[in-house]
Amino acid sequence: MEVMGDNYAKIVQNNLKRLYKNFPENLVRALPSERDKDSFLFDAFGEKCELRPHAIFLGEVQQTGVIGILISLYALHATPEPSTLEPLKAFKDFPNSMPYAGAFVTHTQQILVPHVDKIQKARDQIMENLLGCDAPASVKGDISFIVYPLPKIALCYIFYEADDDFSASVTCLYSNNALSFLPIDALADVGEYTSRKMLDLIHESVD
Repeated sequence: MEVMGDNYAKIVQNNLKRLYKNFPENLVRALPSERDKDSFLFDAFGEKCELRPHAIFLGEVQQTGVIGILISLYALHATPEPSTLEPLKAFKDFPNSMPYAGAFVTHTQQILVPHVDKIQKARDQIMENLLGCDAPASVKGDISFIVYPLPKIALCYIFYEADDDFSASVTCLYSNNALSFLPIDALADVGEYTSRKMLDLIHESVD
């Protein structure tokens, strides 16, 4: 595991090196972010993110794992193109998503199924933490909302509670042009780590 962690940290460093070597002039607008000298400040995965030339921090914690990779990739793929929410898109409908579709269902959607009741109770806290808003009127479900794990990538979570005929279920949809801001494998990981963040939040609310 330590070797894997070292490899992740190297990927983060390499991505930052690439970013700052060919520094995009419009990065503040593309992320979007606030700039403080060579650092860029924005919200990511429910926390204050600081992207520096040699490190990425969420709060006070340096990100040397998957989250650090995702944020560095998001910065590398930053573009002035605005985020387009609708029509919302299922992960499987993005090009080249098939190799990651099974893991997406398991790690982003099914991981939340046992916790639908707790998510309903913590809905306001989740939305506040992840800069969320109500889902569009076209979205059905017993519970639904939009969250923003990264500034230009929105996820729409739709929850159905269990009843006499059906077990609980969870669907996660992406903002329409999310693939403009990350490669497809990273986009799948954004779903997984957003769902994990939601589980952390509901456990905090119970504690």
